[in-house]
Amino acid sequence: MVHLNVLLLVRDPANASRVRDLLREAGRISRREPGCLRFEVYHSQADPRRFVLCEYWESQAALDVHRQGRAFTEIYSPQVLPLVEREPHPSELVE
Repeated sequence: MVHLNVLLLVRDPANASRVRDLLREAGRISRREPGCLRFEVYHSQADPRRFVLCEYWESQAALDVHRQGRAFTEIYSPQVLPLVEREPHPSELVE
């Protein structure tokens, strides 16, 4: 299993609601993809510019397929990434 946590910081606070809407749609699409075990989008209550993505994929191959899919190629990469600073954290579940 592949666990990926991604921290996003919206550069311009005026874009936070747009990023939220885009991530909501990308999450809906991603959760329907083969091999997606969990895809959650969190919006910080303490800092409205911050988002956290928690993704669990069945395998690296499933994650690689996701990165070729609509959520990544039509929404996340071209529309979200230009608006945010991204900090990916491939992770290991401790317990």
